[in-house]
Amino acid sequence: MKRPAGTLRPFVDEVTIQVRAGRGGDGCVSFRREKFVPKGGPNGGDGGNGGSVVIEARTGVDTLLELAGRHHWWAENGRPGTGSDCHGRNGRDLTVTVPTGTLIFDDGSGRLLKDLVHEGQRVYVARGGRGGHGNAYYVSSTHQAPRESQPGLAGRERMLRLELKLIADIGLVGLPNAGKSTMLARMTRARPKIADYPFTTTEPQLGIADLPGYRRLVLADIPGLIEGAHRGVGLGDAFLKHIERTRTIVHLVDLCPPEGSPSPVEAYRMIRRELGEYSPVLAQRREIVVGNKLDLTDARDALAALESELGQSVLGVSGVSGQGLRELTEAMWTAVQETRDSEKETKPERIDFDFPPSSTREIHEPPGAAGDAEPESRDNGSGA
Repeated sequence: MKRPAGTLRPFVDEVTIQVRAGRGGDGCVSFRREKFVPKGGPNGGDGGNGGSVVIEARTGVDTLLELAGRHHWWAENGRPGTGSDCHGRNGRDLTVTVPTGTLIFDDGSGRLLKDLVHEGQRVYVARGGRGGHGNAYYVSSTHQAPRESQPGLAGRERMLRLELKLIADIGLVGLPNAGKSTMLARMTRARPKIADYPFTTTEPQLGIADLPGYRRLVLADIPGLIEGAHRGVGLGDAFLKHIERTRTIVHLVDLCPPEGSPSPVEAYRMIRRELGEYSPVLAQRREIVVGNKLDLTDARDALAALESELGQSVLGVSGVSGQGLRELTEAMWTAVQETRDSEKETKPERIDFDFPPSSTREIHEPPGAAGDAEPESRDNGSGA
């Protein structure tokens, strides 16, 4: 059914699905029976291999919504072999598309199987069963009329938990109504909901900022954090994970908060405390402190006071008038580029999954693909 114009797609960032690879086709018992051909002999063909289940990361897919309404993903079974040495058709692989930034966990053990961070990255999560041999396979000089065949082997079945963590260069954080959505709308073509009440943003929003010189930055607006967000208060605990992948944090502080709200210094320290409680690594992420709503009265005095209290420079901007946004975008670009350069200098750690020695490795990538798992042959002989 076509979605009505103007409606929003719900943001889904965690689902549990069942994947099942196809069963291999059975081998065939057949003998050639043709006029004027005595003792035609066995000609039963092998069954086809079952299809595998593949998860592929693609850009343009921004949520796990499509998987939330379909919990069972089953690949096609292989067809049985037939007479005249006809091999059964292999089952088609089933490809499940997910957004880049999706983590794949085994739901039973909780083990991370794969982190899909690149466009086009593919991983086989369930191997199809091998097709069984027909009786033609068993012919030998001492066994010329075999009547046995091999059944197809079952494909692998497992429960997976998929978790999405957005990939962005910049993560916008701050208290509710700090002006993050206005900033995102002003700097990008994103159209988040903007209103004068707290928790206007109820799900992460992405936008692309175009800078002069054909430069681009991906910005993520994270729903407002409040005190106790790391313990589940408000919306923060559900969306803090989406800034774990960001290279730089832009911390927006309301220079002129409403009466009864925390002061700019208190608001800044509250958010920093929540980030540290949630993840010490996240708390060490590079940060740009921005004083927003510079267009309001007394905002410049509040900006100077904030700089004095924090002992560091604070960029003053206005999401409404656009004042200071050019300087902010250049500062963000410089910070992101320096982070990218440091990432290139750091040799990435290689991760090898600890697969049980009694079973064949299930998580693998096709030959020539880049990833943590070693490329491997699909001939496993067990179908598991």
